[in-house]
Amino acid sequence: MSLSLATEVRMIKGVGPQRAELLAERGIHTLEDLLTYLPFRYEDRIHFSNIRDIQPNGTYTIRARVMSGQAVRRMRGRDAIYHLLVQDDSGSLACKFFHGGYLEGRLKPGQLLILHGKAEIDKLRPARLEMINPQIEVFRSEEMDSTEVGRIVPIYEAIGTFGSRAIRRAMYAAVQLLDPKMPDILPRELSARLGYPSRRDAIIHTHFPPPGESLDALNAFRSPAQQRLIFEEFFLYQLSLALERRATRKENAIAFRVREDKVREALKRILPFKPTAAQKRVLAEIAADLEKPAPMNRLLQGDVGSGKTIVALQAAVIAMENGCQAALMAPTEILAVQHYLSARRILAAGGYRVELLISGMKFSEKTAALERIRSGEAQLVVGTHALIEDNVEFARLAFVTIDEQHRFGVMQRKRLMDKAASHGHAPHVLVLTATPIPRTLSLTLYGDLDVSVLDELPPGRTPIVTRMTTEPHLPGVWEFLRREVQAGHQAYIVYPVIEESKLELKAAMEEYQRLSKEVFPKLKIGLLHGRLSSEEKEEVMQRFRKNEVQILVATTVVEVGVDVPNATVMVIEHAERFGLSQLHQLRGRIGRGAAKSHCILVAPLRMTEEAKARLETMVRTADGFEIAETDLLLRGPGEFFGTRQSGDLGFHVASPLRDRELLERARREAFSLADDTARASSLEEMLRALPAEWQRRYHLARVG
Repeated sequence: MSLSLATEVRMIKGVGPQRAELLAERGIHTLEDLLTYLPFRYEDRIHFSNIRDIQPNGTYTIRARVMSGQAVRRMRGRDAIYHLLVQDDSGSLACKFFHGGYLEGRLKPGQLLILHGKAEIDKLRPARLEMINPQIEVFRSEEMDSTEVGRIVPIYEAIGTFGSRAIRRAMYAAVQLLDPKMPDILPRELSARLGYPSRRDAIIHTHFPPPGESLDALNAFRSPAQQRLIFEEFFLYQLSLALERRATRKENAIAFRVREDKVREALKRILPFKPTAAQKRVLAEIAADLEKPAPMNRLLQGDVGSGKTIVALQAAVIAMENGCQAALMAPTEILAVQHYLSARRILAAGGYRVELLISGMKFSEKTAALERIRSGEAQLVVGTHALIEDNVEFARLAFVTIDEQHRFGVMQRKRLMDKAASHGHAPHVLVLTATPIPRTLSLTLYGDLDVSVLDELPPGRTPIVTRMTTEPHLPGVWEFLRREVQAGHQAYIVYPVIEESKLELKAAMEEYQRLSKEVFPKLKIGLLHGRLSSEEKEEVMQRFRKNEVQILVATTVVEVGVDVPNATVMVIEHAERFGLSQLHQLRGRIGRGAAKSHCILVAPLRMTEEAKARLETMVRTADGFEIAETDLLLRGPGEFFGTRQSGDLGFHVASPLRDRELLERARREAFSLADDTARASSLEEMLRALPAEWQRRYHLARVG
């Protein structure tokens, strides 16, 4: 009997209603969802190791019987260390389980187990080996299920009380239900040319590998079956990008007049400094796009301080000088306000009218802003998701800048595009990112965009010296900061939260009071955080720019858009609480003048290894690409792209970091097929025919 891939997962043997509820919490609702829950590791249970052959630091799978087990309670708390002794025909082995109290009473002498783990020398008894926290499978009879032994066995991450062994049995039942005539998603000639197995075989062999499959290849996700499923995910996503790019280039956009004298004069008028060669090059690339009657879709990538904002504002000026409106959408109110303040300051020389639109505005302010946007009086509108609300109507929106696009969902971006499309033309779109992204990963995230890179910092910038210290050394840090201020410079002190919290973190408001009264009573100190109104923020920043405030105590509100060349010191307390990209952004607020600048990361004596690795990276390098690579390795591509916030890029099998070569291949094949005019419509139909879950997961809803 075969079942539809859309069959509810509770109907599968070994699942049932209760386990179906657990699976639903992981987004697993159907047979197809279950089949995409892949093993994270494989064990060779064809060949078990004998206990006598175990060597230190090796990883082994053994089959043995329980000799004895005992939980030893700790003096404090309820945790226990569980000591287990097992034996096979060749010898005995000690095992130790930290937090192992749950095993007490569950393992009985004579019980048959399969254990998988690393053998280590017992520190208390150097003459013997032990396994620490090995993975175990418990069997209740001599008759082993075919899913458990005599094969390469898939190991699944437990889902609540639904353990690996139970998932394996349910998965075995699930693969039996696959239709022998299950259709392939990949074009037949492509699959054949690449030598991939059918989709049905790939699913079955990924869960239950055939005899002779390489265990190393499986655990590296490099078996033919796994490669087929990885390629398929990348191919579908890249095909949607390719078709979207093709469709976009057929749309009509307003072709701006760029080369007229009045436009050139307007651009010169707003520049606060001489542009770098990189800024000139990138603006020329953007201007060339804006002259075309097809919509621009361009990514502007640049490190902290490279001048992305001024380039985006220059592009907006081109649109405004052509009688159109421009919009800039940021992912948070704090960033939107910072962009608004920067834009208002920079564009003041040209007399342009800049409007702010965020959810936190008073009703009367928002109503007035909406009317100015509707009438066209507002030429540049800066805001958050508030820009895409139904009651927002533009007079003639033709240019859109999206800051940190990966933090927005697809439909959010599309709704802003539709605001312009309602006037009969597609908007020109410029996407900004301060996160240097390795090329292969940028193909995943921004594959439908042309890319411009600001790879040059403005002249006069000096390298920033970054060092890490601990809280006991803060008096020395304050003395250093005091000397810098006495020399005429300014400083930031950044905290992770505004007010005291249960997290026991120092807070900006409380520390501002303490620093003002106890540490720097003779210095002028300001406070900046996200709860201040736009006017209050601007007042504080104006005083800081004029050096009326010598030390600015702040939260991450200073992460974007703050440019004070006289600021030479950035002290970040609880630096271990910040992500790498955030630390890099904060550090970018200093080093904007000719004076030597210092970033001091203050952390507790004890912190996690990951936190320590982040801070060491900051001390070692100021290269945004190296920092991005490290951030990627530490957090994974999902976190790197902000997918936790937006639900983007829900790959189940593929990993852009691990599977770069397959991503490149999938992109080449997808774009090659999409360029074939005769096949484009059939490919669009193929994508539209895929299940709704696939549409959501790979953003295929954009196609057509």
